[in-house]
Order: sequence, then structure tokens, then C-alpha cells
Amino acid sequence: MKTIVYLLKKLEEMGITDFFGLPGDYNFNIVSQIEKNPNLNWIGCTNELNAGYASDGYAREKGFGALVTTYGVGELSAINAIAGSFAENVPVIHIVGTPPLDAFKSEKILHHSFQGADSKVYMKMHEAVTSASAFLNKDGAKLEIDRVLKTFYKERKPVYLAIPSDIAVMEISDREIDYDWVSDSENLETAVKLISDKINKAFKPAILADSLINRFGAKKEFDTFLEQASVPAVNFLTGAGIIDANYKNFAGNFLSTYGNLTANSLMKETDCLISVGVINGDLNSYGAKLPYKINSHIAIYGTYSYIDGIKYDNIKMSDVLIGVSKNLRNKKSAIKVEDIGYESMPPAREALSSNYIYSRLQSFIKEGDIIIAETGLISHGIFKMKLPSNTKIHSQLIWCSIGWATASALGVCIANPNARVVLVTGDGAHQISAMEIGNMHRYGVTPLILVINNDGYGIERLLFGNEKAKFNDIMQMDYSKFVRSFKGEVWSTCVNTEDDFDKALRVTQIMDKLCYIEAVTNKSDIPDTANCLFYLNDSEKFVSKSEQSDEQLSVSGINNNYETSVHASIKEFEG
Repeated sequence: MKTIVYLLKKLEEMGITDFFGLPGDYNFNIVSQIEKNPNLNWIGCTNELNAGYASDGYAREKGFGALVTTYGVGELSAINAIAGSFAENVPVIHIVGTPPLDAFKSEKILHHSFQGADSKVYMKMHEAVTSASAFLNKDGAKLEIDRVLKTFYKERKPVYLAIPSDIAVMEISDREIDYDWVSDSENLETAVKLISDKINKAFKPAILADSLINRFGAKKEFDTFLEQASVPAVNFLTGAGIIDANYKNFAGNFLSTYGNLTANSLMKETDCLISVGVINGDLNSYGAKLPYKINSHIAIYGTYSYIDGIKYDNIKMSDVLIGVSKNLRNKKSAIKVEDIGYESMPPAREALSSNYIYSRLQSFIKEGDIIIAETGLISHGIFKMKLPSNTKIHSQLIWCSIGWATASALGVCIANPNARVVLVTGDGAHQISAMEIGNMHRYGVTPLILVINNDGYGIERLLFGNEKAKFNDIMQMDYSKFVRSFKGEVWSTCVNTEDDFDKALRVTQIMDKLCYIEAVTNKSDIPDTANCLFYLNDSEKFVSKSEQSDEQLSVSGINNNYETSVHASIKEFEG
């Protein structure tokens, strides 16, 4: 069996059926083999960075993702996306096609290479943002593939494979190998007993859930544990949607002191924290200053657990949750949460604001929807929403690379074509990867795209404290017209009042095509929950919303001079 055929076969067994990337002369042997396989799809993107973001979104939704680039120029263009996947435990394999091995022995300088550099220099650059890497050669190609994929499966982080064009078509053994692994039985037994005893003896146990539950495929086991424990539960922001909204003891998203004070009290008053799959990042936790270290209680991660500060290694999250669930005595707790979500706001002929946008989206989202939330102000607006059961939210709150969301939405749509995907992004971030809308048309996916246009980098203005600083301005675009430049059916409109935004959302519900809404707000407008972002800088420099000037908080001055209004768009549709 050829090297590349073997690799693709093993990736297909992991559930990867779509490969994102760009062709290049060094990866033709890889890309052509993908297209020859009737079970696999090649998803070409506009550039390698966007392809990396798309494969990240695909992996978040489907479990694993794959990116294919060419040597040097292609792989380095994508490395920022791979770094983001590494930061957030998103398992993406980066497959790089390189020149044939003999070419590296030539005295000629190869294109896409540094002058006189080591042939493996780009792999070395990736080593800091991958959990395993290999540059295949004539000896041990299969062993190296298996080694890298074992780590890929266990650690659920990006890995890297460089495949010379001649090695890609070299014959290797096709002996089957299983990449699954078994928990250390002694460590598992000890951890399960200690965790169970601590929970059963606690007076105020509380569960804190986060995104690693999904990354390590333990959602089913977590749901069973949640029901059996029957104690109050909250989630950090990137874990939004992991706890079913109908769970009787769900206290909502953790917003620290910026909202949902019930969740904040639970986290501070618990005598037994059970954290499951938590990434304790600053944005992810609203900069929470909890009166303890998360690992000092019970912390269950993908491949290890902490109990009272002691680490028990090589035990699966799913196995720990199964074992503990069998040993728990139901606490039969009952909590009352009154401050989850936005208050319903009837639309008016008033200037559009973030708080109205998120309040209206809250009632618009339905069970089974998938929300892609761009980093920055938007993610903080989204996470206050009270969402229906079985709603997913994908965000990037650890790496925070603006532009991720639009390309990631392409990957999510490819991974789950039957779901309604709602992308919420900002004008600055959207400009980075908006060309992937053309590929949404190309591959037949139809998300709803909402671009909040606040005329620049809103979060940077907030952090810097001076909205007049010109470096946070961006080029001007008529977004609702721009989206029509791609070949494909689209319904688009631009709105700047609450009433028009409400009408636009209602129109999208009867569409069977890609829908695109540009929602214009004042450049000073921010969601209330974004006021927490002072902890990213020196807190003494932060100016709270109550201290801002009337000029800064004004919603006046919104540009109403848009040729494409919601009324014109609706009339055009009805006609």
C-alpha cells in the first residue's frame, strides 16, 4: 500500500472525510490521492491560513480535522491557525508535501526554501505548536505515521507530517494498528475512589464544565455523571452548550461578577469543586479570581486527573466519569437561577445596539443550532445568552486570532451540513477571511452570517481607552453588497435599527440560501458583559462604562446612508 493511501485510510477511520488546504507542486501526490478516494473530499480554500481555520472548525464539530499544504510558503502561512488549534486542544493534522528526498541533496536552491537551510527547518518551527511531528523518509515511514497518529488520538492536539513527494507513493506495509489506548488500571481505581468519596462527603459540591469534554469525546459520559451527581453545575465560556439548558441544576455560564451572580456564588462557596475539561484562561473565565486553584480540588482532564493537587496520569476522562458515576450518592440539590440571559426587548425604530442584537438572537436561536462566535466583543455578547437545549457554541477564547470565525464556519458547515449554522463576526475580523464565503457557495453550504459593523476594531478601542485612535480604524466596505460579488445565491441586507434587524432575522427563516446581515452600530457600542475586559490590561487604566463620557456612550451618528436597506431587500425578495 502506498504511504499516502495508508495515511488517508487511518484518518478516514478517525472520521476525517474532508481535507482542507491548497494545492502546490510538492503536494500533488497527496491531493490527487484524496480526490481519487470516493469516500474523501478535497475542500480547497482561498489561502492556507483560512484552510487552517476551516480545519479547526471541522475538528471542533467532528472530532478530528486535516489540513494539507505545500512545503515552506504554504505551511508557514497556516502555522498561526495550527498554533490556535494547539492552544485550544483542537486535533488537526497538518500534512505537508515536500520536495523529493533526492532534491534536498542537490546544490541548487529549491523554491519555497531558505538558502542553505536544513530541509527540516519548517518542521522544527512547528514543533512548538504540535504534540508530535515527523519528516518521513525511506526507512520507517509507517512506524512514524503510526507514532504520530497515536499521539494525535490520545492528546487531541495538532500533529505534523512532512511527506516528500517520492515517499508519498512509496509502498509500505498495510498492517493494521489501533490507536486507542487503555487507562492505567491502578491510577484509575485510585482516582475514582478518591473523587467519589470527596463528592459524597461534601456539603456544597459544584461542577465546572468546559470544552475539553468535547475535545476528548466524553460528552455522553459527562451527561451521565451530571445526572447521577445531581449537583449545581456551571461552565466556563468555551464550554457553553456542554451542559444541557434543561438540566435541573444548571446555573448557566460563568460570568464572574459581570452577570449571572448565582454561578459566581456557587464557584466561590463550594467545598468540593469538580472541574471537568477546564481550560482556565483569562477570557474563558472572565478573569475569575477564585479563592482556590482549580487543580487543588478535583480536576478531570483528557488523559489525567488531579485530586487535592496530586496528579494521576494516563487515565481517560471518559473512564473516570464512568467510574465515579457508579459510586455517587445522589445529592438531590435544587437551585434557582433568575439572572440567566437577556431580557426580551421589543423592537423599535431606534438605533441598533449590541444589547438588542444579542437579546434578539437569544429568541432567534433554536434547538440544534450551531453558533460560531468571533473572538472579542462578540463572544462576550453571545455568552450571556440563554440558549435552548442541544445548542452548540464554537469560539476561540484562548488563542483569540481575529478572522478565525468566518473560515471556521466553513469547516463547521462541511462537518455538519444538516445543522443551521449562525456565524456572528465583526467587521474587522470578517475582512481577514471573508473570501471563504465564495467557498461556502462552492461547496453548497448556507450559514446565516451576521456581521456587526462598528467601524473598526471595537475590542481594541475598549482596551486602549481612546476610540479616536486611528490605528483601530479599518477600510470601509459595503458588506451587504460585497457578499453579492460571489457566484452563488445569497440574500443580504444592511440594517441599523432594531426594527429592521428584527425583520431581517424573520426573513432568513424562510430562506433556503446563504443569508447575510450587516448590522451597523455606533463605534462606541459594546455589550454590557464586555466591561470585564479591563483585566487584560492594568486595571487602573480601565474606564468602566459608568465613567465613560456621554460622547463615548452616544449611539448617535450612525450612518443611515445605505443604498441596500432591509426594506429594499425584502421588497426585492418578495418581487
